[in-house]
Amino acid sequence: MLIIDTSHPIYRPLWVRLLIVGFCAGWAIIEFVNHEIFWATVVGGVAVYSAYVLLITFKPPPEKVEEPASVPPDEA
Repeated sequence: MLIIDTSHPIYRPLWVRLLIVGFCAGWAIIEFVNHEIFWATVVGGVAVYSAYVLLITFKPPPEKVEEPASVPPDEA
């Protein structure tokens, strides 16, 4: 069971996935520096899980190929 729905289109760009993981990791570091070990562990776990799901095992859905619109023949 995935907690993060990786089929959502917001996760398609790599920069979005990196931003999410980086934000969580940065937050965990801030909590650790402030000696909040419990919250650093919780948010660090979220960072590790999001890195695993969004970066390591992420498989983007296949691209949808659009067919060009057919032009009806001129009626003369």
